Amino acid sequence: MSLSYRIRPMAVADRPLVTRWAQQEGFCPGIGDVGIFCDTDDAGVWVGEWEGSPVGCIAGIRYDENYGFIGLFLVQPEYRGRGFGVALWQTAIAHLENVQCVGLEAALARVEDYQKWGFRPAYYTRRYRLPPADRRSCVRPSFTPDFPLGYQLLAGDQLTEAKVLAYDARHEATPRPLFLHEWLGRPEGKVMVILDDQGDCCGYGRIRPCLLPDDEDGFPQGWRLGPLMADSTALAGALLDVLLGDRQGPVFIDVPEVNQDAIYLLEERGFELTLLNLRMYKGNPPQLPLENIYGLACLELG
Repeated sequence: MSLSYRIRPMAVADRPLVTRWAQQEGFCPGIGDVGIFCDTDDAGVWVGEWEGSPVGCIAGIRYDENYGFIGLFLVQPEYRGRGFGVALWQTAIAHLENVQCVGLEAALARVEDYQKWGFRPAYYTRRYRLPPADRRSCVRPSFTPDFPLGYQLLAGDQLTEAKVLAYDARHEATPRPLFLHEWLGRPEGKVMVILDDQGDCCGYGRIRPCLLPDDEDGFPQGWRLGPLMADSTALAGALLDVLLGDRQGPVFIDVPEVNQDAIYLLEERGFELTLLNLRMYKGNPPQLPLENIYGLACLELG
């Protein structure tokens, strides 16, 4: 590797540029997402520089000694094929060396590459898009019930964060308090939570503005929905409808394919399949209640 290329920690000043790269690549990044990635593990996000100019990036987020995740792996097209991406990848892998399990979302064309590094397939992840039509004209599901009796639907700022943290921890590979504190606390978008008759969380979701590839001047025209978790399809549907509301612009959500109820829920509402990825793990894969996961927080951090 040439001495003209170096890898360094991502600085605050890099975040707008990396967000623009993700936008151009079609990742549809949420507003503030890159900053949250950095705050979750400030030692786990890097930029690659060629002759002093950033040309690529990667995140290797270490949640704890049990779980980490690799994402935001980008090299600008004109600098690909020169080993810059491999060097970024090796930096992330080294940072996660002693973590028991590491996950990532693989583009199908890259699956064999990741298998060479010891990653194994777990399940497909589907990205769905709700077209930017008037919400009143969207197909409505025939099975949507009235909001179930005995449950409360609250905005995220109406209850203590601890209830959501406890619920999320039961549905993820490891507790992620730093990430979730930032994720739920962002002013952009909306968080909704469902409580049962004991006052415990039994579902929650967040929708946030995101940048489409053609959006100009950082002004978002789309929405990313995730996470979306609930103890039943009826509760997930209630959350989904409230979060969608009358928002204009396309809405994107990423769903574990094994949750067929989630797929039915979305397709009944007019969501269309746009992308298929493969979740892969190195190490023992976590045993997750995927039947309760109707939408992932983001593909970049799992």
